[in-house]
Amino acid sequence: MNISRNILLWMSENKFMKERIPKMGFVRKAVKKFMPGETEDAALDAAFEFSELAIPSVFTMLGENITQLSEAVAVRDHYIQLIEKIADRKLDIEISVKLTQMGFDLSEEETYNNFIAIVKKAKEKLGNEVFIDMESSIYTQRTIDFYKRVKKEFDNVGICLQAYLLRTENDIEELISINPSIRMVKGAYKEPHSLVFKDKPMVDENFFVCTKKLLLESIQKNIRPVFATHDEKLIWRITQEADRIGIKKSAYEFQMLYGIKTALQKQLAKDGYQFRVLIAYGESWYPWYMRRLAERPANIWFVIKNIF
Repeated sequence: MNISRNILLWMSENKFMKERIPKMGFVRKAVKKFMPGETEDAALDAAFEFSELAIPSVFTMLGENITQLSEAVAVRDHYIQLIEKIADRKLDIEISVKLTQMGFDLSEEETYNNFIAIVKKAKEKLGNEVFIDMESSIYTQRTIDFYKRVKKEFDNVGICLQAYLLRTENDIEELISINPSIRMVKGAYKEPHSLVFKDKPMVDENFFVCTKKLLLESIQKNIRPVFATHDEKLIWRITQEADRIGIKKSAYEFQMLYGIKTALQKQLAKDGYQFRVLIAYGESWYPWYMRRLAERPANIWFVIKNIF
C-alpha cells in the first residue's frame, strides 16, 4: 500500500491528533472542500442547491464508536428530526449511518432498536432507503448479519461493501438472495494485509469484478446497485459494461462526495445516469476527513491549493 496512504490512515486513528488537529484554523478551512459545514442546516442548504440541478443527495452525520448508549439515542433522535426537516423541505435525500454511532460496540439490540426507528421514519415520511455504512473489517460480518436481520422486516434498507477486502465478492453472493441494495466503495480503513488486496490496481479490478456481478444479478433480481467512486476510468468501464449487457441507465446508480469532481457529477446527471451526491456534516469529522485524503493522497494538493 502507498506509504502516504498508510501515514494518513495512522493519523486518522491517532488520539493526540484527533484532539488537536480539528482545532487548527487552516485545517478547518481545508475540510470545507469535502463538506459544506458542520450543521444539518448547512447540509440541507447544499442539498437544495443540488436539487435545483435535479441531483438528489445522501446525508451522513459524522461520528463513530460512541462510548455511551445515551449518545446513540441522541444520534437516533437527530436523524428522526432531520427526516422531518427533509420532508418539510420536500427534498430527495437518503440517510446513511454508521452502526458504531448507533451503539454497535455496546449493545446490538439497542443498535437495532435505534436503527429501525430511523428506517420506519424514512419509509413513512420520505419513502426511501436508509443505508448502513461499512466500517473496519472487525465489523464486516457483524454488519452483514445485522443487515440480513433488518432486511427480513424492512425492505427500505441498504448496505455498503468494500472492494479492497478479499471477501467482498463472496459477501455479494451471500446477500443476493435477499434482494439487497448494495453501495460499492473501495474502502478506506487501515486493515491487516492478509484481508485486503495489496495495491490500488487490484482494488480497482475487484471493484469492477463486483460491479459486473451486481449488474448481471440485477437483471434477474430486485437489486439496487450503487457505485460510489470518483475514479473516472472506473466509472466509464461500468457504463460500458452496463451498455454491453443491456442494463438501462435507470437500473444502477453512481454516488460521489460533495466537493470532489463537481463537474463530473453534474455531467453524469445531465447524461441521464442515476446519481446522488453524498453530503457529510457534523463536528466529528477528523477521522472521516483523514480517510478521505488517504483514499487518494493526491487530494492533499487540492487541500493545499484551497488553503492558499
